[in-house]
Amino acid sequence: MTNNSLSGPLPANICSGGKLQDLGVALNMFNGPIPRSLKTCTSLLVIDIQLNQLTGDISQDFGAYPHLIWMNLASNRISGHISPNLGASTQLTVLKLADNMIMGSIPSIISKLSNLVVIGFDSNHLSGEIPPEIFSLDLYYLNLSSNQLSGSIPTQIEKLKSLGYLDISWNRLSGLIPEELGACMKLLSLKINNNNFSGCLPGAIGNLEGLQMRLDVSCNNLSGVLPQQLGKLEMLEFMNISHNQFNGSIPSSFASMVRLSTLDVSYNNLEGPIPTTWHLRNASDSWFLPNKALCGNLSGLTPCYSTLVVGRHKHKTLGLLLPSVLVVGFAIVAGIVVLIILSRNKRKPQGVTAEARDLFSVWNFDGRLAFDDIVRATEDFDDKYIIGTGGYGKVYKSQLQDGQLVAVKKLHQTEEELDGERRFRREMEILSQIRQRSIVKMYGFCSHPAYKFLVYDYIEQGSLHRTLENEDLAKELDWQNRIALATDVAQAISYLHHKCSPPIIHRDITSNNILLDTTFKAFVSDFGTTRILKPDSSNWSALAGTYGYIAPGMYLYNLSSYIISIHLLSTCSRF
Repeated sequence: MTNNSLSGPLPANICSGGKLQDLGVALNMFNGPIPRSLKTCTSLLVIDIQLNQLTGDISQDFGAYPHLIWMNLASNRISGHISPNLGASTQLTVLKLADNMIMGSIPSIISKLSNLVVIGFDSNHLSGEIPPEIFSLDLYYLNLSSNQLSGSIPTQIEKLKSLGYLDISWNRLSGLIPEELGACMKLLSLKINNNNFSGCLPGAIGNLEGLQMRLDVSCNNLSGVLPQQLGKLEMLEFMNISHNQFNGSIPSSFASMVRLSTLDVSYNNLEGPIPTTWHLRNASDSWFLPNKALCGNLSGLTPCYSTLVVGRHKHKTLGLLLPSVLVVGFAIVAGIVVLIILSRNKRKPQGVTAEARDLFSVWNFDGRLAFDDIVRATEDFDDKYIIGTGGYGKVYKSQLQDGQLVAVKKLHQTEEELDGERRFRREMEILSQIRQRSIVKMYGFCSHPAYKFLVYDYIEQGSLHRTLENEDLAKELDWQNRIALATDVAQAISYLHHKCSPPIIHRDITSNNILLDTTFKAFVSDFGTTRILKPDSSNWSALAGTYGYIAPGMYLYNLSSYIISIHLLSTCSRF
């Protein structure tokens, strides 16, 4: 009965005859409890109830099935701990329990299922370490992602010679990435992102020459130089090593990766040129920025300049070394004299006072000049420059003297904020260090008795709410763009919650606080209700957010994001 629109509960006596072999009710809308008769239905060969709304306890509502070959319980509402009864299903080849509410550890009894080739335990509440015993199986597919697993990757992983897909992302795994992973020569896709792995990326990863679909090690604590051996992954189409601490240059061997269509090395400490022979037709500067000093012929990157001439004329340089030192020394002495003279002649302050300047903190700007420039560009915050108004202040569009456009959010001055000056400055300093591609860039802030404002990057298209309310723009925001937008927002929130120290909670994710550029790339903005979590504290705070998006208790993040998704989907259905 798979793939229909059937609903209601499954009959409790569905296997009362004791001869049922194949139960296939997947992709329907069945709800209610797991039928009681299934527990003693030892004749079963196949149980496929995925993608329904069935409830039950996996350890109590399912029995021992000695003939079972296929078991797929994914995407239901099943809870409990994985039962030792599974050890009796020695013929089992496929075991999928994904997207349920199963908790506890992964039992080592699974290693007794010698015919098992597919394990899908992703998106549950599993904890503990990965049992090394399961690596004795001849697995082809292993997905343990989106759980709460801890510990390290067992070195026994080298035994998985037939493994094609490995996904252990979005857990709490730590330690080094073992060299033994390079022995899994048949891997097509490898995802270990969003964990706490440290150390270097082992060169043995380059041995995975069959790796074709994906290599994702992003959002860890990896460091060191990138191994040259990665260039041997000539079949690879997608590689993400972003949000780590890699240094050095991008290996020249990467030029051999001719099938690479997506490469993300952003948020590292890399420098030097990017190889020029990739077939990265849709390359974006966001794949490379920010980094220490990458350069290349790509919009947003600094062009590279050759230094070969210096090498060819090294002997001439040595011959001129002594005169150069004398000239430089004379210039330094002269410069010091000039500075002393100027400092003695300088008596009157210009622009704002020294006190105001000390209270101003803006990235990449001189405090006084930036302050004067912003006040001048907005004509002392004239209403004609307002591009948005909210409960915490007004947003002004400001063009600086160098032509750069910024958004200036001038906050309402309240007694509470004036009393909490120290907390405000501490939080602003932390927020100014956020570096994530889907969070609007904050250049800095001004905290002064006369003004209190934030300086952000200017995003051209405005808010998601404005786009969805505009019929023409909403048509341009097609399904593909909406899925990418939702992914951008989810990654931004995950970064704030899991990669910032201390964690940052936005508390007001709405379509008004998601900005879009002209390509419909999303940026989370407006941190007016943000709170920074304190370690070893309960972190309770007053109710915050926008009515219609506020959800009760611990589900605020999930439900507010869900409402935005419904907003996106419902407006799309109109067109």
